[in-house]
Amino acid sequence: MKIDAAQGETRSRYSISEIARVAIPSVLGIMVFFVPITIAGNNTILLDHLVTRFEAALGANSQWYALALIFGGTVHSIMTRFWTKGFGSIVFAIFKILGLVLAVMVILGAGPAVLYEPFMLEFLWKALVIPVAILVPVGAIFMPLLVSYGLVELVGTLTQPFMRKAFHVPGRSAIDAVASFITSFAVGLLITNKAYLNGEYSAKEAAIIATGFSTVSVAFMVIVARTLGLMDIWVIFFMATLFTTVVVTAASARIPPISRMSDHAENAEREPEKGRRITTALSESVKAANSPKNFFVLVKENLKDGFVMTMTILPTILSIGTISLLIEKYTPAFDYIGYAFYPITMLFGLENGLELSSAVSTSYSEMFLPALIMAEADMVSKLVAGITAIASILFVAASIPCIMATSIPISFYGLTFIWFVRTALTMFVSIPLSMLIVFFM
Repeated sequence: MKIDAAQGETRSRYSISEIARVAIPSVLGIMVFFVPITIAGNNTILLDHLVTRFEAALGANSQWYALALIFGGTVHSIMTRFWTKGFGSIVFAIFKILGLVLAVMVILGAGPAVLYEPFMLEFLWKALVIPVAILVPVGAIFMPLLVSYGLVELVGTLTQPFMRKAFHVPGRSAIDAVASFITSFAVGLLITNKAYLNGEYSAKEAAIIATGFSTVSVAFMVIVARTLGLMDIWVIFFMATLFTTVVVTAASARIPPISRMSDHAENAEREPEKGRRITTALSESVKAANSPKNFFVLVKENLKDGFVMTMTILPTILSIGTISLLIEKYTPAFDYIGYAFYPITMLFGLENGLELSSAVSTSYSEMFLPALIMAEADMVSKLVAGITAIASILFVAASIPCIMATSIPISFYGLTFIWFVRTALTMFVSIPLSMLIVFFM
């Protein structure tokens, strides 16, 4: 049996089985990653349910599992001869070793009392390290459903005009953006890196996607909103964060250093003939879904990538996050960095502009810190702190080393500069937007 797959002068016809090879895996992938369902009174996406169940099944063993991954990440950096890859690689290797030491300490309950104060070492361990250790590998298992059976080609072709005009990236990157928002920046980076290695993204496109879309997940945005007391206006906060991220990414894609990167991709996304976008979208998706592939081989490859990425970021989340919390609490270092953003808050006449600028500057080390610092501030400052921490995307404790673990050719110094540019742009957008939200509340 055949069905029509297009309209117009030229018709493409595919069998029900060919269409099913696109539809069934893609629908399953959407259900796992994007559709909230209620189980035992908890309404969240299926992947989050699976992670929760997996963590519960591991019980106390989850800490040993996380420790094993941290140990593996530290050993992996030694096996790959980190000392031959430049100063940045050496620094991150040191942080990984420190992360391993801190992991052992937190499991044994050893070390200085200052590390066990509220929102210090134990907080990072339980709220970030263990969940990430489970989330990324479990997400990698289901990743082929989302990216290997035609959904990327279908969505990419349909959204190509918007993604090209707004961000100068292929339409398929819409999947990367959604995967980051719904699951984790690490999951989105897995998709981005694989597409870059396959020649589907240029270096410039991969950099735009990695630094512009790979933000923390919606689940972690909820944690930020709860900390800031914004859950009563959660939808408004989420939409404001999404709008700001879109605007800032569109702007940062057009300025150095990203604008100067190579824009050549060997297998670049093709522009469909005029009037044949839907036809081309279906044709490309069916072609991808019906190409020879073994699901279990795809799972094995993605699981391997997921574990490598998890081992890369876990030690630095723990070490850099802990150090940043200590620096913020006991030194004025972030106050000095905050002076760079102080003129922006002065421009809009914020009374506590210096405090807000200092808090925002801590997002470079760990994106959650601004929420902790501004939890008792006025509503405008809370909104700006939350939006900026999320929309600036990059932070040393996780996303920066995660990007550096990919093959995307962008340096630590380049990522640092992009963070500064994004943070400044985000404040320019989020401050008047937050004022507008408060005005209409």
